[in-house]
Amino acid sequence: MIKAYKFRIYPTKSKKTTMERTLELWRWTYNQTLAERKNAWENEGKSISKYETHNLLPKWKSGKLELNEVFSQILQNVQERFDLAFKA
Repeated sequence: MIKAYKFRIYPTKSKKTTMERTLELWRWTYNQTLAERKNAWENEGKSISKYETHNLLPKWKSGKLELNEVFSQILQNVQERFDLAFKA
């Protein structure tokens, strides 16, 4: 017989703050990606690919130093999820 256990995790205040800050940076990255694609379409009439948005991350990291706290692969994953939502 397979049993399942449920555990509730109560993070400390510092961990909760860190998680909330990370989620805020993910939200910022998602919205910035949306703004870049929207501006490119409205101004130039061209669509930006997922890989072109990945190339924007270093520029954003130099302008917004808080993004250096998050792994770049996670930020790329946010952009990939945006791309999937955009295509749907």
